[in-house]
Amino acid sequence: MTTTPRMDIWQTAPRMMKGMYAFQQAASAAGLEPVIGELVKIRASQINRCAYCLDMHLADARKAGESQLRLDLLAAWEESGDLFTEREQAALALTEAVTELTDGFVPDAVYARAAAHFEEAELAALIGQIVAINAWNRFNVTVRGLPQSLHDSGRTA
Repeated sequence: MTTTPRMDIWQTAPRMMKGMYAFQQAASAAGLEPVIGELVKIRASQINRCAYCLDMHLADARKAGESQLRLDLLAAWEESGDLFTEREQAALALTEAVTELTDGFVPDAVYARAAAHFEEAELAALIGQIVAINAWNRFNVTVRGLPQSLHDSGRTA
């Protein structure tokens, strides 16, 4: 499979980009702790196989002080004992349910678990961040957005 970028969708559709940024900012400004926001973005990007977003959010998480061990084990968070807090686990479970939508809906138990750990406004922000990263992922995997680290190094994937 080739990984040559197909188009610069953001240059082609700047109003769409502006709208996506506005949505992301609104979801991010709602007071949810940044570590959960980054974990959610990374986990959804792993599921969606979005190299562009993984590159960006793994770097952001490292800059914010996230441990390499937690980043390494994020894809297996359920098997990682108490490495992730109950609150983080509830957020990750909701992220997986919203991202995959295998059954066409988010299971009640997953939603209830998240609702037990997040106040309603926080839960709304969490859902917004999950939806936003999934949208970013879908844009980038469709147009084959080149991860910034590869672009900076002059390499292609």
